[in-house]
Amino acid sequence: MKSKDDRAVEMMAAGANCAQAVLCAFCDELGLEKGKAFKLATGFGAGMGRKQEVCGAVTGGIMALGLRHGMAEEGDKEAKEATYRLTRELMARFTSEFGSFLCRELLPGCDLSTQAGHDKYKEEGLSEKVCRPAVRGAIRIVKELL
Repeated sequence: MKSKDDRAVEMMAAGANCAQAVLCAFCDELGLEKGKAFKLATGFGAGMGRKQEVCGAVTGGIMALGLRHGMAEEGDKEAKEATYRLTRELMARFTSEFGSFLCRELLPGCDLSTQAGHDKYKEEGLSEKVCRPAVRGAIRIVKELL
């Protein structure tokens, strides 16, 4: 059986974005149907709709943490605070390993909102050099935090 991160990288190679790949890695254990996870995470890829804000691997991880630890109803302050704490921990560990949790800082000089930036991303193999390792790292960290 393949590891979560190997399956996630295969999903990326088949066209999934980083957020989808990370969230889907945890579907089985979180009771989330893969199609719903794909839809939910779609807009978070490339730092939220190619705005290159928070890395999609991180946001996919935050969604997984929320599914496990998040609020199930209004007023559950304890669950909210636990999820916020885990979110900060994920972001801190990810930053420690990769230098930032911001997509634009992970991919400097590569504006994914433009065709030129998209071309550069492909030509320089940034998916293999940056994004796939980020997905693997996010999955490893989330596994430790779940």
